[in-house]
Amino acid sequence: MKIYNTMTRKKEEFIPLQPGKVKMYVCGPTVYNFIHLGNARPFTVFDTLRRYFEYRGYDVTYIQNFTDVDDKIIKRSSEEGISPEEVSEKYIKEYFTDCDGLGIKRATVHPQVTDNINQIIEFIQSLIDKGYAYESDGDVFFKTRLFKEYGKLSHQNIEELELGARIEVDERKEDALDFVLWKARKEGEPGWSSPWGEGRPGWHIECSVMSKRYLGETIDIHAGGQDLQFPHHENEIAQSECNSGHEFARYWMHNGYINVDGEKMSKSLGNFFTVRDISKVYDLGLVRFFLLSTHYRNPVNFSDTVLEQSKSGLERLTNARDNAEFILSNLKEGNMSDEEKKIAPSIDDYKKQFIEAMDDDLNTADAISAIFELAKFMNSNISDSSSYEFVKKALDMFYELTGVLNIAAKSDDIDDELTKKVEELIEKRAQAKKDKNFELADQIREELTEMGISIEDTRQGVKWKKI
Repeated sequence: MKIYNTMTRKKEEFIPLQPGKVKMYVCGPTVYNFIHLGNARPFTVFDTLRRYFEYRGYDVTYIQNFTDVDDKIIKRSSEEGISPEEVSEKYIKEYFTDCDGLGIKRATVHPQVTDNINQIIEFIQSLIDKGYAYESDGDVFFKTRLFKEYGKLSHQNIEELELGARIEVDERKEDALDFVLWKARKEGEPGWSSPWGEGRPGWHIECSVMSKRYLGETIDIHAGGQDLQFPHHENEIAQSECNSGHEFARYWMHNGYINVDGEKMSKSLGNFFTVRDISKVYDLGLVRFFLLSTHYRNPVNFSDTVLEQSKSGLERLTNARDNAEFILSNLKEGNMSDEEKKIAPSIDDYKKQFIEAMDDDLNTADAISAIFELAKFMNSNISDSSSYEFVKKALDMFYELTGVLNIAAKSDDIDDELTKKVEELIEKRAQAKKDKNFELADQIREELTEMGISIEDTRQGVKWKKI
């Protein structure tokens, strides 16, 4: 597999530190609000990368943190009249609700900053002892210039950063480019005891510490949104490598921005959408499909028009799946015909295309194209006269490939209670038609439609699905 490494600006063959194992750290949310579409993209993309590694047989340790102490959380605490801890707990639960909707797996560990304060203090003290950090009026700062490779991820040098940076004048700093590791506690803020007084961690230090604690000093992949390259990831590299003397991460991966109707999504432009808002209009499984339909490094444009197009595309896949499932359910077990044996190898070819795409820097767009080709093949070659073995082979491959991306999930995700009710109504409608009570039959169809169920009369019986 080849991965585009932001550090080197080129695709490189992925070689893990330990054969068969992958250690990944993905920056998680600051839990003060519902996650937005910009958050959803890296969470979905790198969840897919993790799933693909697992599909290829790797043992993946996947760490994604929660920033549960931050200025935004303190502000939200004041606005909602609850403690910062209650704000964090509330929005961690909401995060999981949204991520469940997006089909995102739980991380191996979801560490929280407040559970790692002792480790953060030890890490900062180690940087002070090594001469890379200093205390000033209860704050602790990192000496940026002492890390000679500072800027290597974002490909900027110190002089450019100094000229281009919008840095507030802070007389407590020895150098304008120094960044904070520990913040002295202000009145009304949460704080923890430390050698430098009551305070709390700076933002950048937390990921370095939690990555080290759960994955070790050097990891395989560190990932996040493009906006985190500088200064967050740059600062992580500086403090981590100064502390350990070793490379922090071997591969850096960053996804592109979300645009809304052609403009970058931002609160200031008023084109800012939370996942929760979107879920009121669109199924989040569709949002996942939409996010994976573009290569992760490219910008993706969000609009109602694009989502409707994605909806049509996803329906093509689910229709192919539903049709094959329905036909299979009416077939008796039997082997392929000679004609089917001739075309069956094509099914494995679609898997090869899928793997080639995913091995090429997680090209989910081309991987989805391979699934569409498989769906087209199924539509053209599966019929009532197909053999059980042939239909099952095609359908199993469809499940396998869509399962890696977690799109077009198997239709057995419909609950048993709903299934029972739908089948009772279908049976009642069939009897009404038999009795030539077509008015009642139409009423039952309308009732099913109101329940979000579409039905289709076929020679083998009635097909139904959720809409």
